[in-house]
Amino acid sequence: MYFAALLARTEDGWEASDTELDDVETLSDLADLAREASPDEDTVLVLIEQEDGWFGVVRVDGEEDPRIYVSDAAAAARSSYGEILLTDELLGREPGDDGADLDALDLDGTEDGEPDDDADDTDAAADAGAAGAVPHGPVGDAQVLEDLGVSEKELRSMTQDAVNEIAEALGASEVLETVR
Repeated sequence: MYFAALLARTEDGWEASDTELDDVETLSDLADLAREASPDEDTVLVLIEQEDGWFGVVRVDGEEDPRIYVSDAAAAARSSYGEILLTDELLGREPGDDGADLDALDLDGTEDGEPDDDADDTDAAADAGAAGAVPHGPVGDAQVLEDLGVSEKELRSMTQDAVNEIAEALGASEVLETVR
């Protein structure tokens, strides 16, 4: 179960709207959705929470690139919504570097129809797959909410109910409750 909400900062305070992410396939789609929530190019936060698993914060300030924080990359990688946030850049990988080159791997244990007696190839394949591994724990910009009153230390210490804790720290808990 997941929950996603947009918090848009306006002259009158925070405005919240719950959002469906079913049509969002990329981080660019998500950033466009956030920008639509604030025609004045104000700060918009996308808060995503997967129950008992992870949470993510995406901050969009006008046309700037989105800033992202994910509490547990490995847990988020198992979620279709988390995969949207876990870009190559966020994970420190070169674009398109998804780990091992599948054409180079000997997946059936044979090469040119011959049995493979050399176990070293198996170890090399395992090492190549590990290169694309997603780290356990937080990734991204832990200072994404610093200027809004949520310190890096506070953000990193949040676990369950993080979305509510963030909204409370921002003074937006009442508006968030209206969409929960």
